Amino acid sequence: MKLEQKNAVVTGAGSGLGLAVAERFAQEGADVAILDLNIGKGTQEAERIAKATGRKVVAYQVDVANKVSVQKAFEAVERDFGAIHIFLNSAGISKIVPFLECSEQLWDQTLDINLKGAFLCCQAAVRSMVNHQVGGSVINMSSQSGRAGTSQYQAYCASKFGIVGLTQSIAQEFARQGIRANTICPGVVFTPLWDQQLEDYARKRNLQPEEVKPYFENSIPAGRLCTVEDVANAAVFLAEDASAYMTGQSLMLCGGAHML
Repeated sequence: MKLEQKNAVVTGAGSGLGLAVAERFAQEGADVAILDLNIGKGTQEAERIAKATGRKVVAYQVDVANKVSVQKAFEAVERDFGAIHIFLNSAGISKIVPFLECSEQLWDQTLDINLKGAFLCCQAAVRSMVNHQVGGSVINMSSQSGRAGTSQYQAYCASKFGIVGLTQSIAQEFARQGIRANTICPGVVFTPLWDQQLEDYARKRNLQPEEVKPYFENSIPAGRLCTVEDVANAAVFLAEDASAYMTGQSLMLCGGAHML
């Protein structure tokens, strides 16, 4: 139980990577606030995790790109849980669109959710950590596309590169207050988000949708895709005391596809 007596907040935790991390945090002894735009799904998963782990797990609705929504959600979390010890940002979107076809609307939406949303939520989480003087661990979900650009992901890459810079800035500013900030950069993980863009990626590579997974497996030195368990393991490490001397870093979880 590596996270006993810790309160964790996870955004985008109604599904995908955020859900896997929230569940693992609870299994490791943390009480967990699940933040998601889809409050129905968030509540359903919170109740399931609470029943399975015996931890306090509560869902809150939030639009991470809206400052008022973020403030209200974090105020509710502090009221119900007290100090925030761990914050993990996983809310995000991804679209595969050729550069010359990327609309201003898609660009703004991607940066608003992925980068502005991370900024607003990190600000709220760090403010709580500072006010309660508990130190803490901030973990932002970037991507291998936040360390090495790739075609037809212009808005996504820009947002995820921005996450790395945001995280390093937080790490520099708050290290003396015991607040650490690190980034997880997963490779391809087949979550519901990836399911939505499978056909677009297949089109990009002139593949059939069923050929995409073998294509990735053959191109990754480790011979397999990243899993939600891989990400959850990294998140626990960055949240616990074993990583107490690590801040401002980016963990690449891509099976050797990129070595930066």
